[in-house]
Amino acid sequence: MTHEAIFAGGCFWCTEAVFKQLTGVQNVQSGYIGGHLADPTYKDICTGSTGHAEAVKITFDPDHISYANLLDVFFATHDPTQLNRQGNDVGTQYRSAIFPLSDDQRSAAEAGIKRASADWPAAIETTIETADTWYPAEDYHQDYWEGDGQRNPYCLALIPPKLQKLKSGFAERLA
Repeated sequence: MTHEAIFAGGCFWCTEAVFKQLTGVQNVQSGYIGGHLADPTYKDICTGSTGHAEAVKITFDPDHISYANLLDVFFATHDPTQLNRQGNDVGTQYRSAIFPLSDDQRSAAEAGIKRASADWPAAIETTIETADTWYPAEDYHQDYWEGDGQRNPYCLALIPPKLQKLKSGFAERLA
């Protein structure tokens, strides 16, 4: 049986690249959640006016990786202390947010924020939000790092350091 998790940690290209490396993760889909516009496009999201976050939906096998483990990776591979931004990406679409899909995930998210607080010098700004309608991003955003991302200067600057954090902190969880 598989479970799903939805996290927003800035650019979904970067977040997707991290979670695809983990044992027990079966799929990572980039998309949009948390806004008020039906069927948003990337162009819509980039305006920052729809309320959506760039996010990833992770399908995982809880017999191989737990939701708590996913949360720990999430907090270690982006900066949860930045409000509505990740580095040079600024706007609510780049917010740090968790979208729990059950009461158990909500409780785990709260516990994950408490655990992560010890690792960050500033307050964690990650929000826990209601998981409303999920909108998959356009096809060209899926598996971006494996394709165009490795030729994109933005991705080349941001993704390898995230993957290095993943490798150094979670080597036992890598596929």
